Amino acid sequence: MRRSKFPINDDKPVNWSVFWQLLPYLKEFRSRVLLALLCLVGAKLASVGMPFVLKHVVDDLNLSAPQAALITVPIALIIAYGLLRLFSVLAGEIRDTLFGRVTERAMRRLGLKVFEHLHKLDLDFHLNRQTGGLSRDIERGTTGIGFLMRFMVFNIVPTLLEIGLVAGLLLYNYGVSFAAVIMLSVVTYVWFSVKATHWRTRYVREVNQADSSTNSRAIDSLLNYETVKYFNNEEYEASRYDQDLAGWEQARRKNRLSLFVLNGGQAFVIAAAMTAMMWMAASQVAAGNMTLGDFVLINAFTMQIFMPLNFLGFVYREIRGALANIENLFTLLDKAPKVSDAKDCPSLQVAKGHIHFKDVGFHYRPDRPILRGVDFSIKPGQRVAVVGESGAGKSTLVKLLFRFYDVVSGGIYIDGQEIRQVSQSSLRKAIGIVPQDTVLFNDTLYENVRYARPQASDEEVKEAFRLAHLEHFVQSLPDGYQTMVGERGLKLSGGEKQRVAIARVILKRPPILLFDEATSSLDSQSEGAILAALREVAQGHTSLVIAHRLSTVVDADNILVMHQGRIVEQGQHSALLSANGHYAKLWQIQQQEANS
Repeated sequence: MRRSKFPINDDKPVNWSVFWQLLPYLKEFRSRVLLALLCLVGAKLASVGMPFVLKHVVDDLNLSAPQAALITVPIALIIAYGLLRLFSVLAGEIRDTLFGRVTERAMRRLGLKVFEHLHKLDLDFHLNRQTGGLSRDIERGTTGIGFLMRFMVFNIVPTLLEIGLVAGLLLYNYGVSFAAVIMLSVVTYVWFSVKATHWRTRYVREVNQADSSTNSRAIDSLLNYETVKYFNNEEYEASRYDQDLAGWEQARRKNRLSLFVLNGGQAFVIAAAMTAMMWMAASQVAAGNMTLGDFVLINAFTMQIFMPLNFLGFVYREIRGALANIENLFTLLDKAPKVSDAKDCPSLQVAKGHIHFKDVGFHYRPDRPILRGVDFSIKPGQRVAVVGESGAGKSTLVKLLFRFYDVVSGGIYIDGQEIRQVSQSSLRKAIGIVPQDTVLFNDTLYENVRYARPQASDEEVKEAFRLAHLEHFVQSLPDGYQTMVGERGLKLSGGEKQRVAIARVILKRPPILLFDEATSSLDSQSEGAILAALREVAQGHTSLVIAHRLSTVVDADNILVMHQGRIVEQGQHSALLSANGHYAKLWQIQQQEANS
């Protein structure tokens, strides 16, 4: 007996409507599907015909005929038997080959659709997701589609067709008793398989949950490799992972024992049915009502029925698990993003780059407001800085401008266009950002910079390296531009990653620039070099700077001071110091920290 590779995710009734959702993926290759079905029918007809040829071979060999007949007649039948078996196998192989492209294309189409949909979902979804569990669900769902399409069409349906044909032939040739035993055993087997599978669902679900939990734990720990090292918590992480593995082990043991009950029951039904069929056939041969060839035919038919029927139990379990996993995948596709484009929305047209936050209010939860009536403008070409203590709502401004979230009240305008009324793609195309934590792909240094504009020429990418003052660093590397940066850019320092982020912005060439605490994690020497590069990049662009260190924005055209989600002061550095308000207090605190 086989073990299930598609864990059943829930004990609710199977949603068979999933089949209708898969039909569009079959329509692309209608002719292939039709040819595959014709091969299926041909293979089954040949399979049903083989026991009849075998019967005549045995009967002819059993007759006291002349020696010539014993040689010529069985040889002709044996050749016919061999040809039927060859045709059955070849038709099955052609069927699988024809339908293989259909399933592979369906998996490709749906896999791409899920990938695109995940990128359309809002930031809140991705902040709350478990990457390991999500990737495992996607893998199970797409694999389940291939399994379902192959086995439902080419195992379940053919097996039922074969059972019907055999039962009809037994009824016609040998009476009600033989057909009744076959049908009763099939019904009993299917009934027991369904009931037992439903009973053991909770054990299979526990394995599924433990598997996802263990995978999520491992990936989360590896993604936070540096944090684990900082706190010397390797043993703690291993202990937590082992706890998850222990839960997985226990769930697997329960699942294995329940599978033993299921397989044992199925084996009992098959053994009882075959014994009954053979006993009845032997009795009829002994009574002279059947030939030895009839006995062999009934034996062959019984074996022929129960071999796929035995497989049918496995396939049913797999299909039930696959359906549940596919349903999870379609549920994910049905998840609507909280931030979506308006119908037939136009693209953002940036002529000057004037930004206006108009009385903006925002909260993640209604009982905890983040922004309260924030109102300010950034004129074309201006460099405006936002400062304030942690939690004041500074970085939220960046997320709202990028439209990772929509404002709760008020509006954000770029050149008079409300950003909720334009496409997200055109909005983000117009904005470049140097984030506080630059995350890089596990690829080459060159490809990480070119990611800002994949169609850029080699000359443009290298020019971006030069303008970001990365050339000297690249020349110091043995592999130069082709240096691998490691997962999330682990092999680069903070300053080096920030220069990569600057190079990306240069290559993207957006009219609006955002700097989200881009130097907060750098030392003074690196900060000075990065600041010089940022000022050079920002020339001629409208830019918004989120700053922690006030010394980095003293030359800003306007400084907004935020406190508890409100703008409490604004002006240039000297004027804000003279006002002796929030900004002046923050400045004094940072100066004391710098001198201590």
